[in-house]
Amino acid sequence: MKLGKYQHSKTGNFYKVIAVVRHSETLEEFVFYEALYKNPVSKFWVRPLKMFLEKVEINGERVPRFKYIEI
Repeated sequence: MKLGKYQHSKTGNFYKVIAVVRHSETLEEFVFYEALYKNPVSKFWVRPLKMFLEKVEINGERVPRFKYIEI
């Protein structure tokens, strides 16, 4: 997957994907990313790669959960 800037399809918020990492026990792949807006909960997040790349339904249309914007 491309590293760089993504936009969340539901919220419109922007994130920077820093790396794809693996769980030390299960070897499952996760996306490590940074919120590019002021988030009081956390600046850094992880999400399973499969979930990050999946499509979600918005207004009856299936779209990527995160849309790649730029490096």
